Amino acid sequence: MVQVPFFRPEIGEAEIEEVVAVMRSGWLTSGPRVKRFEAEFSSFVGAQHALALNSCTAALHLAIEALHVKAGDVVIVPTMTFAATAEVVRYLGAIPLLVDCDPSTLNIDFDDAERKIADLRAGRLPGLPADAPIVGVIPVHVGGFMIAVDAMRAFAKKHGLWLVEDAAHSLPSSWRADESSEWIRCGHDTADVTCFSFYANKTLTTGEGGMATTPSAELAERMQIMSLHGLSIDAWARYSGGKSWDYKIVAPGFKYNLTDVAAAIGIHQLARAEEMRAGRERVALRYFEEFSAVAEIELPANDANRIHSWHLYPIRLRLEFLSIDRNAFFDALREEGIGCSVHWRPLHLHPYYQQTFGWQEDHCPVATREWERLVSIPIFSGMSDDEIGRVVAVVRSLCARYSRATASVSGRQ
Repeated sequence: MVQVPFFRPEIGEAEIEEVVAVMRSGWLTSGPRVKRFEAEFSSFVGAQHALALNSCTAALHLAIEALHVKAGDVVIVPTMTFAATAEVVRYLGAIPLLVDCDPSTLNIDFDDAERKIADLRAGRLPGLPADAPIVGVIPVHVGGFMIAVDAMRAFAKKHGLWLVEDAAHSLPSSWRADESSEWIRCGHDTADVTCFSFYANKTLTTGEGGMATTPSAELAERMQIMSLHGLSIDAWARYSGGKSWDYKIVAPGFKYNLTDVAAAIGIHQLARAEEMRAGRERVALRYFEEFSAVAEIELPANDANRIHSWHLYPIRLRLEFLSIDRNAFFDALREEGIGCSVHWRPLHLHPYYQQTFGWQEDHCPVATREWERLVSIPIFSGMSDDEIGRVVAVVRSLCARYSRATASVSGRQ
């Protein structure tokens, strides 16, 4: 039986050789490779400033700290996201205002965001203070399908909010308004700060790692200082002979810097980022072709005005056509040797947010409904034709086996 993992990082000899060179250099922490990675990344996405960090979570935390979020502030966060998007808000004592998702893309629904603001002000969200200041919004490009940049910007401008993108899935991703418009790459001044992830299953990986990009020199400087204990001068500057050995603590910062070992991987991954994105797209297009006639599943959104990173390929089960639920389908995939995952249990369905802020299932009904039928199937750039074929065969077989139509025909015989 062909076993297909949920993901498999594509690490080449160039990455390995660069890591070996770092090990032999004697400089393992943040140094020349990090500086090079930041410069090449900013050029790649078209950003004015880039800061390499040890995770996307770190990037998000530094971004909202630099934007002066304080205890009691409200930040708009999509409920359909990973823990990090909202937990960084809680790090600073601020309050996430959870917003439902668009039923097609699973991205944040700005119409529901308008409703949530109205509900908050009218006191219809009893776990949240009705008069708390709403200061910002953190949209997430789910799976790498970009939210319309003009819609994000218009919503933030209308309400006087800063805009921080959780782009953990979105390298490389691009958006355009229509076929006559220019492409805008995620991170190319698309927000006040854009935050990327280089976790092991991403298109570009450093094992663990992240990057923050921004058009603002002021925000970049603050994030840089706070990423390393609030020191006025980083270690590379102090020890490489470029500046004085002395430093001053200007604020109580954090320990979020990326190492040269990780950056050594990232430099060469970045050089192949578009090639690896195209490899994922090849898998996605095969899935679209193979599953288009399978009535029991709904396929993810795709659009001619998006360049999709295809970090995820989430199928949605049409449960009305199946005799089993999502969990049983998931278990059956695993039993057949197919790696899979679920993205995600929405935040409003987690005990912490229910108990702390009173969120209930009906506050975000679309996300509540959709997560119960979501399954992310394998997609990675190095997938072989045999592996793709195995995933296709198993998914189609399970849909046929548990189809209510099959059961109905069988019952009449």
